[in-house]
Amino acid sequence: MKKAVFIILVGVVLFLAISVAVLLRGVQKATQPVIELQQGVSTEVARLLHPTPTIIPDPVTIIHEVQSLARLETIQYSVEKVITAETRQGPFGFLFGDRLLLVSHGSVIAGVDLAEITESDISVDEKGMVTLQLPPAEIFIAALDNEKTYVYDREVGFLRRGDVELESAARLAAEKEILEAALSDGILEQAQVNAEAYLFRLLGSLGFSNVRFTSVSQ
Repeated sequence: MKKAVFIILVGVVLFLAISVAVLLRGVQKATQPVIELQQGVSTEVARLLHPTPTIIPDPVTIIHEVQSLARLETIQYSVEKVITAETRQGPFGFLFGDRLLLVSHGSVIAGVDLAEITESDISVDEKGMVTLQLPPAEIFIAALDNEKTYVYDREVGFLRRGDVELESAARLAAEKEILEAALSDGILEQAQVNAEAYLFRLLGSLGFSNVRFTSVSQ
């Protein structure tokens, strides 16, 4: 008798367990669409609040000018410069001021433009001496490396928004300072020396062993 009752109780417990499991599965199936909808709404809200920028280039490209070049680049400077840009500083700078530190990296490339050499700039005497008048060295490129240039620090007053033009002004100043640093270090003089050395080797390989260079001022 006890055994029979025990078996019945076990059967009831198993029946209840199976019933609860079936009920839970049914509830999950019923609520799954609601959960998926909620997740989808959350995703869309996140996209609206933090949209991914879309960049669409204009399919029309206009080429204004095509120009052949014969530039001999003979030297490159890599320069780092720290620029401080600020506005409305003073006793109330903490309220209305804007100040940033820009760590700028840039390069300056110089050389001579061989396209400026004409036939009258080259002469050969009776002894085979080649005299070549080179154009003066010039700056070809002076530009910032945007991947390496960054704002290290910025302080904006409590009662104002950041000046959107301040970083642009700092970058322009950085380009100018980088160019001035290269010029002060003698980049043009070294570019001229390097150009003469390169052309001397080139002409020597072509059989002209006696070569003399002159400048426009000589």
